[in-house]
Amino acid sequence: MRVILLKDVKGQGKKGDVIDVSDSYARNYLIKGGYAEQATAVKINDIAQKKAAADFHKAEELKAAKALAAELKGKTFSIKVKAGSGGRLFGSVTGADVSAALGEAGYSVDKKKIVLSSPLREAGSYDIELKLFEGVSAKITVRVEAIAQ
Repeated sequence: MRVILLKDVKGQGKKGDVIDVSDSYARNYLIKGGYAEQATAVKINDIAQKKAAADFHKAEELKAAKALAAELKGKTFSIKVKAGSGGRLFGSVTGADVSAALGEAGYSVDKKKIVLSSPLREAGSYDIELKLFEGVSAKITVRVEAIAQ
């Protein structure tokens, strides 16, 4: 019997896969447990259309990420932070602060895509990597400027 998996099933496949299994296994375990539904031509066609649409959207996101990476590559952004003597900051500069600085410059980058090994605690210039999409990254420079109290 051909079934469409509704959930990941260990040893059988992932959600959305169309697999062939014995009739009794399909009826008594997969369908009854809500792990699968019987495959019909309409349902198989529907899954193919959804997969094609998802692939198209992923390709569009990849293209947009590559364009953004090319635009951001090598740019420098400044962040002004209150600091004490010696350039030591009150607090630290995090990915959210870098994301806000990018937003002010007109670039929309989520804070989760900014790779910082640790928060920036001193004034200076730092090279930061942005992981914009799977396999697409860009390096930018962030200059942390201290504002004296």
